[in-house]
Amino acid sequence: MSGDANAFNQAALAPYLEAHIPGFAGLSAIEKFKSGQSNPTYLLTAASGRYVLRAKPPGQLLKSAHQVDREFRVMQALSSTAVPVPRMLHLSGEDSPIGRMFYVMEFLDGRIFWDPSLPDASGNDERAAIYDAMNATLAALHDVDIEAVGLSDFGKSGSYFERQFARWTSQYRASETEKIVDMDRLIAWLETHMPANDGRVSLVHGDYRLDNMIFAKDKPKVIAVLDWELSTLGHPFADLAYQCMQWRLPHASGFRGLGGVDRATLGLPSEEAYVAAYCRRRGIDGIGNWTFFLAFSFFRLAAICQGVYRRALDGNASNPEKAKTYGEAVKLLAALAVDLIDRKI
Repeated sequence: MSGDANAFNQAALAPYLEAHIPGFAGLSAIEKFKSGQSNPTYLLTAASGRYVLRAKPPGQLLKSAHQVDREFRVMQALSSTAVPVPRMLHLSGEDSPIGRMFYVMEFLDGRIFWDPSLPDASGNDERAAIYDAMNATLAALHDVDIEAVGLSDFGKSGSYFERQFARWTSQYRASETEKIVDMDRLIAWLETHMPANDGRVSLVHGDYRLDNMIFAKDKPKVIAVLDWELSTLGHPFADLAYQCMQWRLPHASGFRGLGGVDRATLGLPSEEAYVAAYCRRRGIDGIGNWTFFLAFSFFRLAAICQGVYRRALDGNASNPEKAKTYGEAVKLLAALAVDLIDRKI
């Protein structure tokens, strides 16, 4: 692993883990996962079993980014709830043997579905059941009693959408590389259509999608929700709309959406059916302002992509060629959102 900027000394790490994780013994290999690039993630193989280590990246970091301690905290808090998460084993300090903060969790052997059209599923019944399990898990997440699990201070008070809009507008403007008319239109529309704060607050994942969860190998059951880097206290409909955005993103793109896929033929639920199932599970009649929630999801993802693109141009991206494709992604997302608000679905 000497060519990896994220690599670290196995000989220094092994005794530390043996001292801090009960039963850990005989570290023999460290392998970096291809996913989890924001916070590099590794498979640890030891005589005592397999484990997963997730660390901050090396170098100078933004204060609000790469907070692996928040990820550790939220998953540890959820261990006593209906939301499936890996068991947390240890959180290091910044003075760890690898020179930066990391945590270790159990390794769960299951299935990760990278393609939302689920070509690897056994058939339509399993595809439908996988989406239903994902829906049930999201409803369970939003039903978590944040005070009971010790997360009442996990986010700021006030309107979630106003805070997020201000944050991502600022981030977008700071990383803007050219004038994109559709983005300017989208930002102006969101500002003038901001819904009143309805007081709904729940734990939100922030990046809730199919490939951020592990399913059991032998049945359509979610055994873990991963990648809690963007989690906070916020509005539950933000998570739901972010997931439903996948129905509209083109399948033949880096977004791996469901746009253009014959969902009915594959046994996949429609967006309407998925939202209705969520509402039924949470005991609510329906969702108003759905166009706003969807448009906001496109805006937020576009702002994130713009930041990645700007870092690529500045020479700070880990995969510069791939990162440069994000510039076109921003235009695509903005165009899809403008079409959405023009049609006012």
